[in-house]
Amino acid sequence: MTQTDLVVIGGGLGGVAAALAAATLGRTVVLTEEFDWLGGQLTTQAVPPDENAWIEGPYSSASYQRLRGGIRDFYRRNYPLTEAARAETTLNPGRGLVSGLCHEPPVAVAVLSEMLAPFLSAGRITLLMRHVPVAVHTNGDRVEAVTVRSLETGDERTLSAPYVVDATELGDLLEFGGVEHVVGAESQDETGEPHALPGPANPLDQQAITWCCALEHRPGEDHTIDKPDSYDFWLNQESGVWPGSQLTLTDVDPGTLVTRELQLFGDAADDRIARTRWNYRRIRSADQFTEVLTTDVTLMNWPQNDYWLAPLIGVDEATRDRALAESRELTRSLVYWLQTAGPRSDGGTGYPGLRLCPEATGTTDGLAKAAYIRESRRILAEVTVTENHLGVTAREGLGGPQQFADSVGIGAYRIDLHPSTTGRTYVDLDSHPFQIPLGALLPRRVQNLLPANKNIGSTHVTNGCYRLHPVEWAIGEAVGALAAFCLEGGHRPTQVRNEPGLLSDYQRLLSGTFGVPLEWPREIRERPLADAAYRREAASTPITVQG
Repeated sequence: MTQTDLVVIGGGLGGVAAALAAATLGRTVVLTEEFDWLGGQLTTQAVPPDENAWIEGPYSSASYQRLRGGIRDFYRRNYPLTEAARAETTLNPGRGLVSGLCHEPPVAVAVLSEMLAPFLSAGRITLLMRHVPVAVHTNGDRVEAVTVRSLETGDERTLSAPYVVDATELGDLLEFGGVEHVVGAESQDETGEPHALPGPANPLDQQAITWCCALEHRPGEDHTIDKPDSYDFWLNQESGVWPGSQLTLTDVDPGTLVTRELQLFGDAADDRIARTRWNYRRIRSADQFTEVLTTDVTLMNWPQNDYWLAPLIGVDEATRDRALAESRELTRSLVYWLQTAGPRSDGGTGYPGLRLCPEATGTTDGLAKAAYIRESRRILAEVTVTENHLGVTAREGLGGPQQFADSVGIGAYRIDLHPSTTGRTYVDLDSHPFQIPLGALLPRRVQNLLPANKNIGSTHVTNGCYRLHPVEWAIGEAVGALAAFCLEGGHRPTQVRNEPGLLSDYQRLLSGTFGVPLEWPREIRERPLADAAYRREAASTPITVQG
């Protein structure tokens, strides 16, 4: 049995942040990861960062800014940037519209490795790649150990620590350890949320997953893939949440549910997201480079390849495996359709020059290493964040979002729910910039297991704004620091939350040592995220980039 101070299962952004925080405070950590890349949704799932308008300023922690600054520095050190791009303080290598920092996943993998390097060298962090959890060992209200299995050798080892962090994509330790949790969509009667299910709760009502891929465009060349076996199925598949087949450039505006016509390509300066797919999640813009990199690359994470025919949680293994396989086939079918039948602006059809780009995804076929997971098992927490805490409509007349005295971080994103596995369409709601309450990170019963992914005390609805990259990092950093704080003083996490003196000391640790912001200024939090004028103000605010 391996004994350490902290076991972190899952090497996504939350897991890495938890390991870094604990190691920074002098603790030993064993960090495991299923794949051969760290980074989760940012890398193995190939999703450029979904971030808010203020992310470049003082409204994320110093370590998250180091990650972002490290990615930009990596490009400056290693890529043939144009002089204009190299001089840009807020370099955006892909010039994508979803974020001010759209980049190739392998760059983030390299920077995360750089951030971990001194702790790996010192032996404070032990990294077990290609390992998955297979058992959780409990004793009453405590988790005593986790057994993991190597996917390379099949060997198993048991990891024991005073604190365990579940940073898995689906909240696997909650299931293995019998930790009370929620799956799927709650009812309005349970949560009081205006946009929860009006009838009974439905555990199988889960957000769509997406198997992303990277696409490069090489006009004049032919990179058409073999026709997928299920292509005809997807070409003719229709759903009540979609205007016909998903193999189309037509889709639905998430906010209005009105059908809209899209373009694949558009003017590089065009920010009309509703009509241009290529620019939105473009991770390499050829005009940023002087040589070698002469083509654009974009990430296909579109409504057209959202998979909603079956859930991943609460079903047997065969159903889950089939859902994942069908999700991959949907993405391949959409690529094939674009290559052979997608409408062109010149009146023709098909873009055979679209090439699946394995260099960007670290795979042989250009598809991501893993499906993009939007929803997980969620702990039954001391505090459950609901729509009524932060939804603009739900908070009307209340002066902005609920303020939490036990805040451990902040975030900002719309409530963005993709179509569900029970046939529900989008739920797209305006929200206020919000806080992350410590109570949402504490299971009601189990004393020493902490969540660091999408498995916190949110609801199906509020998961839609707590699931994004910077929030996951903030959650992981908070729980890693919490474990170290508790070990140092002999406290329990519930004590830290419920004793004002301990809570103040812990919050000072977060804000002082880690530069974690704990609240939004009133002028930001009281205005809706949909306030377009405010977004323009935020974008024009002078910034300081750390790292």
